[in-house]
Amino acid sequence: MQLRLPGRTGRGVNVGLALSIAALVGAGSGCGPTYRDLRIQGQMAMAEQNYAPARVLLEQADEKNPRQLENLYDLATCSTMIARERAGEMNRPAAMRELDEAIAYYRRALEVQPGNQAVLEGLNSALELRGDREKALEQAEWAARFVGPMARQYLFLARELEERGQMDEALLRYRQAVTIEPRNAEAHRAFARFLLNTGNETAAIYHLQAAYRLDPRNEWVLDQLAARGRVPALTEASTTTTTR
Repeated sequence: MQLRLPGRTGRGVNVGLALSIAALVGAGSGCGPTYRDLRIQGQMAMAEQNYAPARVLLEQADEKNPRQLENLYDLATCSTMIARERAGEMNRPAAMRELDEAIAYYRRALEVQPGNQAVLEGLNSALELRGDREKALEQAEWAARFVGPMARQYLFLARELEERGQMDEALLRYRQAVTIEPRNAEAHRAFARFLLNTGNETAAIYHLQAAYRLDPRNEWVLDQLAARGRVPALTEASTTTTTR
């Protein structure tokens, strides 16, 4: 089950969409809109970056079927994006309320599927936006320990620790990421970046070369290796590797 986070927030509401919402949400006779109807309209609104009306539709869907992971995730996303809008309007209290809503939806989604990576990342993002960096780090530590070893989770932890200046702990997490998924080009790139920043060029080159063999089309990796005259030869299998 793959979940994606939409991009920038939109402004204004499409008139046709508003009429569709009124028809769906305001239906007072007959069987009314189904969960699927509301989901489709809600996702259409999200695609147009109309997050406030999208949330109205998704809330109606939630009332009909309250334990659906995708719907809870989308509700959390809408609240997060609306929070960004409010922050852009310099309305911090409203933005904080929206983030509280997002966090609540993410936590409900985790009750449905505790180990969902997209939900965990969304929750961490919302907590960070809210200013709860300690809670975000605790959540990531919990996920790494109990949900299972995943390179992305360890990379998140490593970056958090690096930002705090806890370099030894960050080093351990980066090392764990590449050990858990040795064929993850992103993990090798991130570790190489950290090693370059901390002055360990020899080890950084090893991971740059590993990343290059896995994903030879990454420009940053190629530039770093070329500048040092250390671009390795590629096997035929390496040249067909896709970007992770």
